[in-house]
Amino acid sequence: MSHPLVVDVHTHVYPPAYMAMLRSRKTVPYVHDPASGDPRLIILASDDDPAIPIDQRGRPVDSSYSDISVKLAFMQQHGIDCSVISLANPWLDFLEPSEAQTWAQRINDDLEETCAQVTSGSDKALPLKGRSTLFAFAALPLSAPDPDIIVKEIKRLKTLPHIRGVIMGTSGLGAGLDDERLDPIWAALEETQLLLFLHPHYGLPSEAFGGSEAMNRYGHVLPLALGFPLETTIAVTRMLLSRVFDRFPRLQILLAHSGGTLPFLAGRIESCILHERKFVAGGGDVPGPQRSIWEVLKTNIFLDAVVYGVAGLKAAVAVGGGSDRLMFGTDHPFFPPLDEGEKEWVSVTTNYKAIDENFAGEKEALTAVLGGNAVRVLNLE
Repeated sequence: MSHPLVVDVHTHVYPPAYMAMLRSRKTVPYVHDPASGDPRLIILASDDDPAIPIDQRGRPVDSSYSDISVKLAFMQQHGIDCSVISLANPWLDFLEPSEAQTWAQRINDDLEETCAQVTSGSDKALPLKGRSTLFAFAALPLSAPDPDIIVKEIKRLKTLPHIRGVIMGTSGLGAGLDDERLDPIWAALEETQLLLFLHPHYGLPSEAFGGSEAMNRYGHVLPLALGFPLETTIAVTRMLLSRVFDRFPRLQILLAHSGGTLPFLAGRIESCILHERKFVAGGGDVPGPQRSIWEVLKTNIFLDAVVYGVAGLKAAVAVGGGSDRLMFGTDHPFFPPLDEGEKEWVSVTTNYKAIDENFAGEKEALTAVLGGNAVRVLNLE
């Protein structure tokens, strides 16, 4: 099926400055360059087991992670007109406080420069120059010693022409997103109206999936298929319970993977809140959230369409009150074809197929989800 304008809001890249920084490190996370083959990213402590030969640790990160020309070729192959690129996990959360501000500025400037080169077509080495447009979600120096440093970077980002928001993991400053120390950051995002792209990062313990034995047997299926969605759901629910959305009613958040399990569990979450005796409404002394989860989902939350099925899309549309809060994404360069000779990515074509099926006969809704909503929400030129 031919598509209207397509904008990919969930697509990752490790820009040159980020790769250089990871290569300079000797502790997790770091990048190791084996004698042959692709660089390997050691992202988890469990990946850095001395019993594992170093050339086999972590995961390979081929050119699709860092070479923007590969990203553009992928876009052309799959009919994508515009991408909003962002770092993949682990972002900058691990940096020493003294290094956080410098690296955040360097990497965000790197993202801005990449987007500017592609948009203007000034880099002759890049394919599709002038035809594919890039924007970016920037990274934050969350380990900085003073929240003012983070706020300062948010305000600086507003001056960069191709930055349209920031990406953040579910741990925030290390204590979750209900941490009151995040309030200055929420306030700065609300003031600048930069969108927060919230993305999970292995936030549930391996014991939840059966421990190392199950992980070795089943690979990443359990943490990616179940852990990531639950992590996102827990993080947003903690924000709701701590009244973040009461204090910052104009905060705008895009949730990865269609909000995890939030669309399906929203009613249960709301019911549990209404029946909680610790909250003032139940006779307790803890101020519970004043706004319902349904209101928050319709006014503060956007969802990407990275859910791979019609049932998930229907839930995402239902909780958002319509199709105008849903945006197309690919999660590139993750979930590539297992066959090296295969050009089309099943992970992407599956999403296209689900969207086409779900919005069959609804041309306006289809156009909005594939690109129109992103253009409107992110003010893409």
